[in-house]
Amino acid sequence: MKKVKAFVTIVTAFTLSLGLLAGCGNKETAQNTTTSANKATETKTQETTKAAEPVVVKLGVVGENNEQWEPVIEALAKENITLELVKFADYSLPNQALADGEVDLNAFQHYAYLNNEIKDKGLDLTVIGETIIAPLGLYSTKIKNISELKDGDLIAIPSDATNGGRSLKVLEAAGLIKVDPAAGYTPVLSDITENPLNLKFVEVEAANTPSLLPDVAAAIINGGHAVDNGLFPQQDAIYLETVQEGSDNPYINIIVARTADKDNEIYKKVVDEYRTDAVAKVIEEAYKGAYIPTWK
Repeated sequence: MKKVKAFVTIVTAFTLSLGLLAGCGNKETAQNTTTSANKATETKTQETTKAAEPVVVKLGVVGENNEQWEPVIEALAKENITLELVKFADYSLPNQALADGEVDLNAFQHYAYLNNEIKDKGLDLTVIGETIIAPLGLYSTKIKNISELKDGDLIAIPSDATNGGRSLKVLEAAGLIKVDPAAGYTPVLSDITENPLNLKFVEVEAANTPSLLPDVAAAIINGGHAVDNGLFPQQDAIYLETVQEGSDNPYINIIVARTADKDNEIYKKVVDEYRTDAVAKVIEEAYKGAYIPTWK
């Protein structure tokens, strides 16, 4: 009888042990399952958060008036792309900033200016889209017509090679001077072959030409800088450049990327959203002839 009781006791203890082990195993399995589920949820949440973060594209521009980019910013935002405008004070900065990776794109210059920068600085940049043409104008606070210019009058022009050369071509078209045809579209002062009025020239950074109006007879001012200073080409210029539109026009303004990024699909979206009717409408209404859309 004692042997039977002992056997029962051993069996009972063994059964309890198995139960305890099973209980621990179930608890551990449940904990592992819960942990795996939590990790999966956490990973999914992180992926969702990451996917929800907008792609930021930094675009270098020059000047304070950038209304034409507002429809682009709004359209890209719907595609989870944030277009951030990085404003520079003058033309000498955005190309180097782009080459150095401080911005992703820039939009402030024409083909002629970019080609000259690439030649002088060895920058590896590429055009990915065309935007507008900004006619140069001759402005004055002292005279109303170019016929009023006198012998020895002082004219302010941009100091950079391309805008300076373009200015001389504008003055030639106005009948005030003649330049050597061999100089192409970027002549310098020494290329002037005829100057009947003995006009004098002062070369300054393009952004500073409007500030010299009180001190000179007239100044050549870029369209963007004219608008920044409350001047509108169609109504305020005493002579306005006539620009023929076309793909070979060196004065068409452009959107530029690093060559390595020229096929970036997001950057292409920036170009596509710029070349729209919505942007053309803003340009026509806000800039009053300072800018002309190239796709219209």
